[in-house]
Amino acid sequence: MIQGLRTVVYPVGDLARAKQWYSQVLGQEPYFDEPFYVGYNVGGYELGLDPDGPVAGQCGPTAYWGVADAQQAYQRLLELGAHQHEPIRDVGDGVLLGTVQDPFGNLFGIIENPYFQLPA
Repeated sequence: MIQGLRTVVYPVGDLARAKQWYSQVLGQEPYFDEPFYVGYNVGGYELGLDPDGPVAGQCGPTAYWGVADAQQAYQRLLELGAHQHEPIRDVGDGVLLGTVQDPFGNLFGIIENPYFQLPA
């Protein structure tokens, strides 16, 4: 069911400043640049910037694991003992993501991203 690591999202308070800094660090401009999210393709994986900052229970970045069906995967995680953290939501252009808290207190993100492709 889990397809592999896809995205790590860093919460940032100042998106413009963070975009400038990460563009310098990574030596490239983002491939996805919207007021609600900025994404970089780094070796076939995504480094994302979230301007909404951390949410309750989060103190750093969240890793998102790829799934084919976000709703189904989310429900399965809850059935296996995870607790709802952020329900599945469309974050733009049909990309669906959500987070659960595992039984040990860790955030576990899932993402259904129709645009993601591993490098050949």
